[in-house]
Amino acid sequence: MGAISDFIQKYYLHFNAASLVDAAKAYEEQLNQGNKMLVSLAGAMSTAELGKIFAEMIRQDKVHIISCTGANLEEDIMNLVAHSHYKRVPNYRDLTPQEEWDLLEVGLNRVTDTCIPEEEAFRRLQKHIYKIWKNAEEKGERYFPHEFMYKMLLSGVLEEYYEIDLKDSWMYAAAEKNLPIVVPGWEDSTMGNIFASYVIKGELKATTMKSGIEYMTFLADWYTDNTKDNGIGFFQIGGGIAGDFPICVVPMLYQDLERTDTPFWSYFCQISDSTTSYGSYSGAVPNEKITWGKLDINTPKFIIESDATIVAPLIFAYLLDL
Repeated sequence: MGAISDFIQKYYLHFNAASLVDAAKAYEEQLNQGNKMLVSLAGAMSTAELGKIFAEMIRQDKVHIISCTGANLEEDIMNLVAHSHYKRVPNYRDLTPQEEWDLLEVGLNRVTDTCIPEEEAFRRLQKHIYKIWKNAEEKGERYFPHEFMYKMLLSGVLEEYYEIDLKDSWMYAAAEKNLPIVVPGWEDSTMGNIFASYVIKGELKATTMKSGIEYMTFLADWYTDNTKDNGIGFFQIGGGIAGDFPICVVPMLYQDLERTDTPFWSYFCQISDSTTSYGSYSGAVPNEKITWGKLDINTPKFIIESDATIVAPLIFAYLLDL
């Protein structure tokens, strides 16, 4: 084992620390059994630069499908092409409303302690992705949001802008493998808003972009095909729609389609600092998912109540023998 793996096994012995180690070992066991793993990304994990280690997880086939928000889909590419223009604000908790407004005025959109530069990030992607959207429409072709992003990355049109090592972009690693991704609620992302603006202006048709329902039907087929011989685990970073959308595919297949031979998820782990509250999906303990037909009684279940930006890299480091 590597230095980080040895460290956490020696010192992470109780409470959330022990849950981290247990979850990492169970993830590894899933892979050793030939099972596949879905990883869901909520929050702003791409802006947190998770790609530095997550890309290697993809390259080493330790991730087989991803569910992520539209923000995580685009923000990894934004970091790739505009990294030097980002601005870190360590004292973000102390900012006044006026100081927040001042950031807006100079085109800096804040995500916790990091400001994304509008001109160099959003607009730089916009002019290239619009051409790809328009070209597909003129050919009568339709694609998912992530497929359009893959086309843009693999076309090479962004190469002149690269500002980080390409190996640190998880989206590029995923594009190279044509890794399946589902992006629920893509419409609320920046690129989703931009696409909607072109639809409103009559410059694009809404149908050029495949929908969330089509993502769900794709996922249903993918899950069915990939559970014929082995299981699929579920590793959830954060909460929200990125996790809730894909995990529902199992009860949909079992209950709504009445495919009662559909297996439950073979593993479940969530990293979250959300507390259990009234109706909160993000704060729900894993056992609640049994009542919804998502997890089995015997499914290995873990919840690590901590900051995902700290925990996820440690688990990935363990799995990569770092």
